[in-house]
Amino acid sequence: MRDRRWLISIRILIADDNDPLRRSLREAIESNPAWQVCGEAANGAEAVEMAKKLNPDLVILDLAMPVMNGLDAAERLSGEMPNVPLLLCTLYATKGLAPHAKRAGISGLISKSAGLDGNLTAAIRAVADGKQFFPTSWNDED
Repeated sequence: MRDRRWLISIRILIADDNDPLRRSLREAIESNPAWQVCGEAANGAEAVEMAKKLNPDLVILDLAMPVMNGLDAAERLSGEMPNVPLLLCTLYATKGLAPHAKRAGISGLISKSAGLDGNLTAAIRAVADGKQFFPTSWNDED
């Protein structure tokens, strides 16, 4: 029997200060007919406020954003909306990032520089299913 759990609609909020990247994320996400971008934020503070209003099923946060970065936004969101999985999308794929992200409430990490194609889909599926998605190279402490 075919796995039908990916047919369930997932509403996703994207937070990234880079407009072209947000558009690329939206296009990649909405290429899956079961996934919908319910909102876009340009900074972490805006993401927290939008998440409270829109009640997304998943939030994708950029690490480096103005006003409030992705880790600070994740701490706020995980405290206020603990059942919403958070995915951190970053260019700054540094060794030791995963432990900091996990402490902030992040469920998964993806690298913008590694290409969003397969990683984005795999990460969304994992965190939406209650699993974690952390590349092993990012797990070690500095």
